[in-house]
Amino acid sequence: MKTIMAVCGSGLGSSFMVEMNITDILNELGASSEYQASHNSLADATADQAEIFVTGKDLEASASHLPNLIVLDSLLDRDELKAKIKEKIGY
Repeated sequence: MKTIMAVCGSGLGSSFMVEMNITDILNELGASSEYQASHNSLADATADQAEIFVTGKDLEASASHLPNLIVLDSLLDRDELKAKIKEKIGY
């Protein structure tokens, strides 16, 4: 199973919220059998923990060491998240 990991500064609030949205989007797209969502703090996230990482624009420079990075202009914009996930996973 491939992982899409949401990362934020503390690994608690916003990354958990984005993880829940990723899970919903994967279910909507019918991709939940291939992908799962998780979350972590930026400090603890390593490149081998997931195939795709998601973070906010404010952490883009700090997260540049992570592969396949999705940068969100707004963590609250579910449509933006869905469009960017679809583009990355090809669904």
